[in-house]
Amino acid sequence: MDIFRTKSVEQSIRDTEAPEHQLHKRLTATDLTVFGIGVIVGTGIFVLTGQVAKEVAGPAVALSFVVAGIVCGLAALCYAEFASTIPVAGSAYTFSFATLGEFPAWVIGWDLLLELALAAAVVSVGWSGYFASMLASIGLELPAWLAGDDPVVNLPAVLIVLILTVILVAGIKLSSRVNLILVITKITVVLLVIVAGLFFIKTANYTPFIPEAVATPRVEGLKAPLIQVLFGITPVSFGVIGIFSAAAIVFFAFIGFDIVATAAEETIEPQRDVPRGILGSLAICTILYVAVSLVVVGMQRYSDLSTAAPLSGAFTAVGQHWLATIISVGAIAGLTTVVLVLLMGQTRVLFAMCRDGLLPRSLAKVHPEYGTPARLTILIGVVTMALAGFVSFGELAELVNIGTLFAFVVVSIGVVVLRRTRPDLPRAFRAPLVPVLPAVSVLACVYLMLNLPVETWLRFLVWMVVGVVVYFGYGYWHSRTATPWQKAQH
Repeated sequence: MDIFRTKSVEQSIRDTEAPEHQLHKRLTATDLTVFGIGVIVGTGIFVLTGQVAKEVAGPAVALSFVVAGIVCGLAALCYAEFASTIPVAGSAYTFSFATLGEFPAWVIGWDLLLELALAAAVVSVGWSGYFASMLASIGLELPAWLAGDDPVVNLPAVLIVLILTVILVAGIKLSSRVNLILVITKITVVLLVIVAGLFFIKTANYTPFIPEAVATPRVEGLKAPLIQVLFGITPVSFGVIGIFSAAAIVFFAFIGFDIVATAAEETIEPQRDVPRGILGSLAICTILYVAVSLVVVGMQRYSDLSTAAPLSGAFTAVGQHWLATIISVGAIAGLTTVVLVLLMGQTRVLFAMCRDGLLPRSLAKVHPEYGTPARLTILIGVVTMALAGFVSFGELAELVNIGTLFAFVVVSIGVVVLRRTRPDLPRAFRAPLVPVLPAVSVLACVYLMLNLPVETWLRFLVWMVVGVVVYFGYGYWHSRTATPWQKAQH
């Protein structure tokens, strides 16, 4: 069985020109950067900052954001080269198909489906919490069975996914305009937090900046980072180890810059604009994350931070309730754009897989008027609504991190492979220091993966096994790269 058959770069680009599978080119470098900021600035700033500072890293959470940002930056350079060389929907899936072969591409595509679907549902549930809180602040309490901690159906989460699905079906340019308005709103709020928070910082809250490592039952057993289990290290929080453990968690805050690459096929000048969009959005967001985390742990003792709404909680603690309300509005805008762009990225990856025949090709038809993969968008919207409305996630969000890091590893390896196998390809952007930089990227991603809990690894392996079964049961035989004899067998 030839499971490592590749799809040439030229064929990938020709496939984008087929009328029934042709996406409209409407996006610019500014649109892509805004999409990147739209999906990156959200959960990390509005939720994770407090959780990891209080439980894992202390004030040194700022260093955790720096570590995660550096790891993302290494992978981003590899993504930028690929996206400028192969400007086709599908991101890491498409890049893998052109370099490593069909089965590795399937694995990474299956991995991305987990990452993006789960992330969109998790964030929409977070959106619901902020929305219910804002309504409560003006006297409109939603029933607990609709939007409480354990609702029968999380109605606000379902409705926001429904609205965003309709927007995505209506066209990529409309989606980018809605995204722009919401991004401006939330960046304004984030800058307000930074500037206003400076007036309430107490330097004593920064001491100790790296709290002494302590053994903790919070990370024992299957919840312990894999690296601590492998090397027999006593599970601890805080200390230097805590900085890296926190980096593996706050990595969730950076997820999304790779989604910019999924929009390459809908970009007017992808060779120039996609690298700008990827690197620009990542740089802006890293600076914002570090600044916000330093301000928040300076305003309130890290041990007293709220794990649900740390930003608004910090301002409430210093008596600035009006700012806390504004932050809630910014959080709602922020999380809305995250869900929007995650849904968009999900449909583009699935679109590429369906177009290649690894999943039913009929799903990849583009709407004749809107120029979007309408069938897939609706399908993904329905699945996400079901997940967000009826499933309780808990710590499953960490599955998103391991899936993303795995994709980064594959892309980093793929850049080196494509340099060797197709040195003739025009590359509008070239990652520096190849193969050293991709090698460092792989090592950094694997290290962060090892800092994730054992139970996350087990769940990830189960999902991958299911993916292998689907591939050999359907994808291998229906792939457009399969021989006529292979297709005849099914």
